[in-house]
Amino acid sequence: MLHQRRVLAIVAGRGGSKGLPGKNVASCGGRPLVEWSVAAARASRHVDRVIVTTDDDAIRAAAVAAGAEAPFVRPPELASDSAKMDAVVLHALDAVGGGFEIGVLLQATSPLRTGADIDGALALMDRLGRSSVVAVTEPGKSPYWMYTLADGDRLVPLFPDLPTGLQRQALPKAYVPNGAVYGFDVAWFREQRMFVGPETAAYVMAPERSVDVDGPLDLLVADALLSRR
Repeated sequence: MLHQRRVLAIVAGRGGSKGLPGKNVASCGGRPLVEWSVAAARASRHVDRVIVTTDDDAIRAAAVAAGAEAPFVRPPELASDSAKMDAVVLHALDAVGGGFEIGVLLQATSPLRTGADIDGALALMDRLGRSSVVAVTEPGKSPYWMYTLADGDRLVPLFPDLPTGLQRQALPKAYVPNGAVYGFDVAWFREQRMFVGPETAAYVMAPERSVDVDGPLDLLVADALLSRR
């Protein structure tokens, strides 16, 4: 609970991953991947209830074993590659019913986020009086150094108006959502159907807690970092 407002944590993980089949129950730091997100939610001082939204029996079983509830099965149309996460979260909110003023989406692929990160993000949203907060991190390489390809093989600067050869210190700081925490006012989210709006707060996380497991290399990195905790 956060200032008399009840908080629902929604752990999201679907089956059918293409880049790393079965990734949400893959062993990572000695646990199925999804368990880390459930554990973080349960460690939060503000979260009142933890649920999992999934279409997969193995993910559901692992999440429940870690202490989450599984009050519904995610329908197939919300578990496809093209399914949008806002629709997934709206379905979860409708399935659970009312009684929660704040929601926090925790993607199962972010095992290094902690309960303190969840609390820090929600406290930031509350302190700033914002309707949403998103966890971000600095990318490994600045996007201002990046290129696109023209005609299939010709390098074209992604930001052609920026002078070339600038040192990193001279470039604007850039941040990317790391997938770890998406906090929101439930009424605002139902109306806007988005996680990032003009006034969304940014909760900055260190790169070592921002690994998003998308492929085999990410899993190896996350496993190595978790083994050092």
